[in-house]
Amino acid sequence: MGISIENSTFTEFHISSFYVNGNIQVVLFAGVQLIYLSSVFGNVTITVLVCLVSKLHTPMYFFLCNLAVQDIVFVSTTLPKLMAVTLTGDTSISFNGCITQMFMFILCVTVEFFLLTFMAYDRYVAICRPLCYLLIMTQRLCILFASLSWIFGAVHALLYYLLIHNLSFCNIKDINHFYCELKAVLRESCGDISYIKNLFPVESVFLGMIPFVLILISYGYIIRTILKIHSSAGRAKTFSSCSSHLTIVIIFCGTLISMYVKPDSQNYQELEKVMSLLYTAVVPMLNPLIYSLRNKDVLKAMGYIMNKYK
Repeated sequence: MGISIENSTFTEFHISSFYVNGNIQVVLFAGVQLIYLSSVFGNVTITVLVCLVSKLHTPMYFFLCNLAVQDIVFVSTTLPKLMAVTLTGDTSISFNGCITQMFMFILCVTVEFFLLTFMAYDRYVAICRPLCYLLIMTQRLCILFASLSWIFGAVHALLYYLLIHNLSFCNIKDINHFYCELKAVLRESCGDISYIKNLFPVESVFLGMIPFVLILISYGYIIRTILKIHSSAGRAKTFSSCSSHLTIVIIFCGTLISMYVKPDSQNYQELEKVMSLLYTAVVPMLNPLIYSLRNKDVLKAMGYIMNKYK
């Protein structure tokens, strides 16, 4: 018999997290804590620098600032609960907490997909059409792109919030994941979830594959333009930057799309947890390093701020 969230005393789930022994738990906690602190520190640094240093008030850094804010929210949505479960052994999470965590996760994933797409377009205009860059990437267009990212993310997350909130759940309350992942929560439902599962392939195309393909097309034009650069040093520098960006895009988009396109299977649940760590923990930690902290403008801005407030 199913139990409805709205009219029952059934008030919590239990997150299984990773099946590891005591020694490995300590290593897991330390690793997740290090990743979390590194992610927050790196992305807070980028956000502060972009806000305080006028030289970074450009379209590229505007998008990077939005990406940094999103990454802070992203890691703060999932990793603190994973650390708490690993450290204390308390696996319980309330319905409201679980649904809120799911809402924030879907919001952040959607926002990142759109931001990565708009950032790729920004780099395409900057490298392939440099003379028109300031005419195309106006302040109004940048604000529009960022606003659309957050609005679409909020609407997308709200859709699933409402769908999940009205489901009925079985007596088994264990979520075999380290956070309230959508597919893991749906496995515990006793109601008809076919209409929700049918959304996955459609969403993967419109919110995953299409942005991913647009990013690849943008970088295809960028690489073609780079090949025309006569300076070998210039080509190497730009190729290095592009390859780093593409690595992040492939890790983030590839793992997410593959997880929600493939059929649900009990055999791959542990693998899904490991893959989830890539885009929930590793990518937010690497984003500030790859996109910003290796950049000379950002390093100069850090020196400027340090000297100003020293």
